[in-house]
Amino acid sequence: MSHLEVTHNNAITTLTMNRPEARNALSMEMREQLCDALHDIETDDSVRCVVLKGAGEHFMAGGDVKGMGESIKQSPLEIRKQFMLRIHDLHPIMFAMRRMPKPIIASCQGAAAGAGVSMALACDLVIASEDAFFTLAYCKIGTSPDGSSSFHLPRTVGIKKAMEIALLGDRFDAQAAKDMGMINFVVKTEELEAETHKLASRLASGPTHVYANTKALFYRSLESEFESQLQAEAEYFADCASRADFREGVTAFIEKRQPQFTGK
Repeated sequence: MSHLEVTHNNAITTLTMNRPEARNALSMEMREQLCDALHDIETDDSVRCVVLKGAGEHFMAGGDVKGMGESIKQSPLEIRKQFMLRIHDLHPIMFAMRRMPKPIIASCQGAAAGAGVSMALACDLVIASEDAFFTLAYCKIGTSPDGSSSFHLPRTVGIKKAMEIALLGDRFDAQAAKDMGMINFVVKTEELEAETHKLASRLASGPTHVYANTKALFYRSLESEFESQLQAEAEYFADCASRADFREGVTAFIEKRQPQFTGK
């Protein structure tokens, strides 16, 4: 059985982490398949929105801790070497998600723990069911965070709240996550699939290249100086203005109708 299911429907690609018996814990096979899928989607113009979800009752309950049990039987030097490589293997996924020129939505139900929180934070938007719960949890197994959560979490909730979440490892519900700005929407559990599809469809019918430039601008702003950010704004706006969707958007505004964007 594949650890990742990839489905396509009306310009939306859904990536389903598929280890429900292990709460979709992140196996090496899942990492490789997720990385390959993201690279394929990145250059596929037929895809205009991406949804990341978990099979069964949970989003993702972090790394494969049971699999780590064998690794810790080695010498400290071998453990250090193996886990350095293991963590670096996760980085191409994070780079691909950040670079992705279309919106990525995390659709969360049940547990999002450890790397599950990291993965959700790396997405552009997060929608969660009322029964979803979150815990960074790394401290519970005696290690520090990975999967880019140390980058995203302080920038999302502030340094003091990030410290609380990471150092205490407490569990919190979807509404608390929304109140902290970690997720965007909380919906009834039975409506998660339909509401996720509604959100993805809205984005998939939007000006895709505009979304790509907006993502690039916002993410670079986290590290940019003011002058270089304003220069990037001018360049990206001019790039959008030269495309068909801008002409359609302006024309539709003048004609007082809804624009019909093609993503071009």
